[in-house]
Amino acid sequence: MASRTPKTGQTTRSLTGAKPRADAQAAADEASLPETLDRYHIAILHELQLDARLSNAELAARIGLSAAPTWRRVKWLEEQGYITGYRAEIDRRKVGLGVLAFVRLDADRNTGAATKELEEAIRRLPEVISCHYISGAGTFELQVLATDLDAFSRFSIDTLLHLPNVKDIHTSFSLGEVKAGAAMPLSHLVPR
Repeated sequence: MASRTPKTGQTTRSLTGAKPRADAQAAADEASLPETLDRYHIAILHELQLDARLSNAELAARIGLSAAPTWRRVKWLEEQGYITGYRAEIDRRKVGLGVLAFVRLDADRNTGAATKELEEAIRRLPEVISCHYISGAGTFELQVLATDLDAFSRFSIDTLLHLPNVKDIHTSFSLGEVKAGAAMPLSHLVPR
């Protein structure tokens, strides 16, 4: 009896209720995937950070594996949460976002509930492209994009200062980018 596997669309034959070959192969492949990163996983992460638009064939050629095991490794990296998504890097100036501000935000109260409320409010602001809890003075460090200084001023007065539990904000402006959007270093993962 012939049937199509849902994942691959390949036709397989099942004789007397035996497990189709594609399912058996998939189970064997999954069992052979390592629990930790090996040199191929690290190479995949490196190459995809440089160019996430690589076809699977191009990626396989760059890391020295055939296409099928490369695809399985990429899927495993995604499922395990090593790869969290793919996106295009956009030149902020080309889309009219000429101001990059670093904003240290001081919270009025640092209770758990107050902090969670502030975190949720910050997450909803598209102008905030990055937010970190910080040590030292302040509670959060934000990276904020705006079209110009007037737009940033309006955003800080009308929005940031009205967030829940905000006591004060301190702002520094980027005067020029030396390095941005860089790939993460992975050399510490390579066995010595």
